[in-house]
Amino acid sequence: MNKIFPNRNNVNGRSILSSVLFSTAISLFVSTQAFSYEIDVDATISDSTASLMGVNHIGLSVRDLDASLAFYQEASGFKLISREVVRSNSAADKLFGREGIEYEVAVLEAPNMLFELTEFSHNRDIPISKMPVEGPGMTHTCFQSPSHLSGYDKFKRAGAEMLSRGDGPVDLLGQGVTYAYAYDPEGNMIELEQLDFDRLGGDRRSPEWIEQGLDLWMTQVALVTHDIERLTDFYSKIMGFNPYRTADIAGRPTFDDATDIDDVELKVMFFRMAERSKSMEFWQYDNPQTGQFNGNRESSALGYTYSIEVGDIQAEYARMSDLGVEFVSEPVLLGNFWQVYANDIDGNAFALRQAVDPNSPYSVPQLEL
Repeated sequence: MNKIFPNRNNVNGRSILSSVLFSTAISLFVSTQAFSYEIDVDATISDSTASLMGVNHIGLSVRDLDASLAFYQEASGFKLISREVVRSNSAADKLFGREGIEYEVAVLEAPNMLFELTEFSHNRDIPISKMPVEGPGMTHTCFQSPSHLSGYDKFKRAGAEMLSRGDGPVDLLGQGVTYAYAYDPEGNMIELEQLDFDRLGGDRRSPEWIEQGLDLWMTQVALVTHDIERLTDFYSKIMGFNPYRTADIAGRPTFDDATDIDDVELKVMFFRMAERSKSMEFWQYDNPQTGQFNGNRESSALGYTYSIEVGDIQAEYARMSDLGVEFVSEPVLLGNFWQVYANDIDGNAFALRQAVDPNSPYSVPQLEL
């Protein structure tokens, strides 16, 4: 099999960041004898052979909704579009695979996706803990901002605990992006990226929503795995398009500072989930080594989930089932969306959803300004 990560220590500024600007490096190919994917620098979700539309929302199961909502609203300024209690709902029971489920959910609207915070009654006594950088699992999502309106500063003022070393975000490669990891009040990890559009060679007005006063947005699903090739192969099959970027990182002191790990070594793979501002990132840490998670995470467990919006949820449910995806239930109608939860090959929980009204302001085409 061809070596997938051939250029250790040869990493450019956009290969490890979910930037709104994408480069045009030469493609690397992966042997089809073992894996179904190749690195295609031009690939996006629009190339999917399925009805996938993009990331609709990041979900975060929390123990204290009031405290978490106050923190994220203060830090992000995102608009609260709904908050409701769900109980005695057979569709919800089926969706989450738990009889008599009860929860309260608050939905925030970012400029390009939704952020759903949910407090499940059965999690109220579960101890909280900090997610390790090296995972495994969905370790974080990312909040991006222009550097002159720093999201790092906003989250720090709101009370985020900075994991990355130093008094400010780390300038990884000197090319216009600063970077930091942090923890929210419940120990959920977040990534903060600040973009200097002048140094990046992009127009300060891009993305356009900055001009509308929307100066913080969300960008990614970050899955940390013990076997990056296996996870990439799984997602390239179920999503029907290829990753566009890979990197192999070692011997970089700025990465040590960002992760607060000496001599960190890791591999990264990227899928572009929108033309500009969304990605799925897969990480495998070699030092410290990412462990293997056994079993499936419950969709209601504390921590992150994510959803991919589709145009035909019944067709996608059937297609992915044929590919071996484990679903919690059949698709159910709950609120304004058809939804279904599943687990990927690493046990991470994710959802498919389809808007009842394709013109809903909370469907991907309308969310992505």
